[in-house]
Amino acid sequence: MCGICCVIDLSLQHDFKNLLKHSATRRLKRRGPSCSHHLTKNVSSHGYNCFFSGNVLHLRGQLTKQPVQDDNDNVFLWNGEVFGGVDVGDMDNDTQIMFHHLTSCSSESDILTLLSSVRGPWSFIYYQARIHCLWFGRDFMGRRSLLWQFSDNPKEALCLTSVDSLLSVSEHQWKEVPASGIFRVDLEDSLSSKAVTLYWYPWKFKSAENLTKEMTFREDLSNISKDLPPFVHFSLNTSELCLTAPIAPINRTIPRVLTGPSHAICISNTASMEDLQICLDEHRKAVAHQLIDVLSEAVRKRVLCLQRDENPISMDAVTSERKASVAILFSGGIDSMVLAALSDCYVPLEEPIDLLNVAFMMKPLNTPKGTNKYNKKNKKQISSCPEDAMTDSTKDSAYQSSFDVPDRITGRAGLKELEALNPSRTWNFIEINITAEELKEMREQHISHLVLPLCTVLDDSIGCAVWFASRGIGIKTNHGEPKLYTSVAKVVLTGIGADEQLAGYSRHRLRFQSSGLDALIEELSMELGRISSRNLGRDDRVIGDHGKEARFPFLDEDVVSFLNSLPIWDKADLTLPRGIGEKLILRLAAKELGLKASCILPKRAMQFGSRIAKLENHKEKASDQCARLQSL
Repeated sequence: MCGICCVIDLSLQHDFKNLLKHSATRRLKRRGPSCSHHLTKNVSSHGYNCFFSGNVLHLRGQLTKQPVQDDNDNVFLWNGEVFGGVDVGDMDNDTQIMFHHLTSCSSESDILTLLSSVRGPWSFIYYQARIHCLWFGRDFMGRRSLLWQFSDNPKEALCLTSVDSLLSVSEHQWKEVPASGIFRVDLEDSLSSKAVTLYWYPWKFKSAENLTKEMTFREDLSNISKDLPPFVHFSLNTSELCLTAPIAPINRTIPRVLTGPSHAICISNTASMEDLQICLDEHRKAVAHQLIDVLSEAVRKRVLCLQRDENPISMDAVTSERKASVAILFSGGIDSMVLAALSDCYVPLEEPIDLLNVAFMMKPLNTPKGTNKYNKKNKKQISSCPEDAMTDSTKDSAYQSSFDVPDRITGRAGLKELEALNPSRTWNFIEINITAEELKEMREQHISHLVLPLCTVLDDSIGCAVWFASRGIGIKTNHGEPKLYTSVAKVVLTGIGADEQLAGYSRHRLRFQSSGLDALIEELSMELGRISSRNLGRDDRVIGDHGKEARFPFLDEDVVSFLNSLPIWDKADLTLPRGIGEKLILRLAAKELGLKASCILPKRAMQFGSRIAKLENHKEKASDQCARLQSL
C-alpha cells in the first residue's frame, strides 16, 4: 500500500519543491512509512513538467521505492496488491512486475488487457514518455483511493493523489477519480489545444448481453464531466476500447414460485438457531460450502500475502509478547466473525490475531445523587455516585461501563465463540474507548482531511469510527489483567461488501416489501456499482493513515462473481425475520464453520453499534451535509 501523488504543470512555472505543504507531505508519508521518494521530470522541450511522489508501505517481496523509472524515462506509481491474474512470486514485488508488463505493452489494447487481468485492489499513475501520455485510474470496485483536481487555469496543473495533499488555490476542489474505467491525458495535445482532454476507457462485462450500451456511455460521461472546469474535456477514447470487468454480472433470474423449507414451515418472528437449521436443506448447505470455499481462498491470500519477520514467533521487544500481523475490524457481528474464523485457518497458530473493537463513550444520564441509572438498551447498571465519593475500583468500573455499547457487548460474546472454536489461538480483543474530547481533537487533526471529499453525516461517523478502530490503540482485556495495547498489524481485514451483496441493510428489506424481488435485485446491483464512491475510497484513506492496509475479502473478484452468479433467493430471503433472512447464505456458512449465537445477530450499522451517532446532533440525518466537516 502506498501514498502516491502526481502533478502535471503545463506552464513550466511551478516550483514543485514549494507545492507540497508540510502537512500534505506528512499525510502521504503516513500512508507509506517504509520509504519516500520524489521525482521531477523536466520536459521543457515539449512544454510541460511532471512531479511524482511515492510513499511505500512495505508488505511483500523486496522493498521497492516509488516512483520507479526505466531507461526510457517511463515512470510508474502503484498503490495496489496483485492477488491473481498476473503472476507474482512469493519473493517478487508487484510494483516491479506491473511496471515491467506495462512497459512491454505496445498498444492501448495491451495496456487494457493487462489491467483487466489483475485481481486485487489498485490505483495507479503511469507516465508513458515516448508518446507523452499520462495514464491513471482505479480498479473496478475502487478499493484504493485516488483523487483529482484541476486548476482554474488550463496552463497550470492537473493533480492526482491518494489523499488530499496539495495546497489548493482552485475553486475546483478535490474529487474522487471515478472507478468507472481508466483515463489517459495526451500532454502534447493539451498544450497545443490549450485544453485538457481526458480520454476514458470504461469497464464492460464479458457476456454480449451485458456490453456497455451507448446510452450508459452518455450517462456516465455526463456524470463525470459535470464537476470539471470548462477547459477540461471528457471523451470516450477514440478507438472505443474497453476494459473487461473482472466479475460476473448479477443473476437477475426471478422464479415464478419460491419453494423450500423457509416457505413451507412457519418460522418464529424472533431468530433462533433452530430456525436457521430449518433453512439448511441439502441445496443451501451445498451453496453455503461453496461460499466457504471461495471466501476462504480470498481470506487466505489476504492474510498470507504480507511481509512477516524471518522468525515467525518474533516477540515484542517491550512486552515479550508475540506480535500480530493481521487485525480485524471486529464487532462480533456475522461478517467479522466469519472473517475471524477463516483467518484462524491460515494465520500461523503461534501468531495472535488482533480483534479491534471500538466504542464511543455514552453520555451519562442526569439522575439524583445516590440513585442508580439504568441503561435499558444495554441492560447495564452504572453507578451515579459523585466522583469524590467513589473508590478507585468503583470509578474504573463506572468509567469502563460507559463504553458498554452494543458492539462492545456482541464483541465480547464473539470473542468467547472464537476461543471455543480454537482455544489454542491467541485472540487479542482490543477495547478501543473514545471520549467526545478525543473524537473532536482527532477529527480536527486528521480525520476530516481523510473523509473529504465525501462530506455527509454518515461519512463523518463511519470515517471516525474506522479511523479509531484501525489505529488499534486500546486496552487488551483477555488473557490476564487489562493493559494498554497498540496493534502493530499492518493488514486490517474489514467486512465491507457483505451487506451490499447479501441484502444486509434495512433499506433492502423495505425495497423488497414495497416492490418485490425485481426491485431488490436492482437495488443490490446499484449497491455494488456505487460502493467505490460511497465507501471504499474513504475507508482506504482512513485506514491507510495509520500505515496499515485495508483488505476486503468480501470484495475479492472470485467472491463477488460467485455471489453474482447465484439467484437472489440463494443469497437472502427477506420473507424471514431479521437475523435470518438478510445475508442468509452467510449465516448458513457461519453455522457450518461452527459459529453459534453470532449466526443470528441482526445487522447493526457501525455508527449505531459503536454509539458514535449518539455523541453528535441527534436531529441529523445520515445524508445531511456534515457541518463538522464543512467547518474544517
